[in-house]
Amino acid sequence: MPKYLWQASYTTAGAQGIRKAGGTARRAAVKELIEKAGGKLEALYFAFGKTDAIIIAELPDQAAAVGISLAVNATGAVGLKTTVLVTPEELDSAAKKSVDYRPPGS
Repeated sequence: MPKYLWQASYTTAGAQGIRKAGGTARRAAVKELIEKAGGKLEALYFAFGKTDAIIIAELPDQAAAVGISLAVNATGAVGLKTTVLVTPEELDSAAKKSVDYRPPGS
């Protein structure tokens, strides 16, 4: 299954929710959300700075990842940045593909 990395930034309302319910409650909610989409939560960490939480999950496809991202972002309590993760084996396979590319101005 493809893996995704989400970087979450909480709004004031989102931070208030975390403060009230706690980190373990948020992890349980995120795990449930991902599992309902057919995936598996691999890791969730809280962080300092611009990114408040980092989530890594396996999901069946991009549609599931986009669906989660849209649902979470639509609440206005969290802003998610989604990154598709590529395994070393997938990178090896991609590197063997022949791509004809012409840079701008060439």
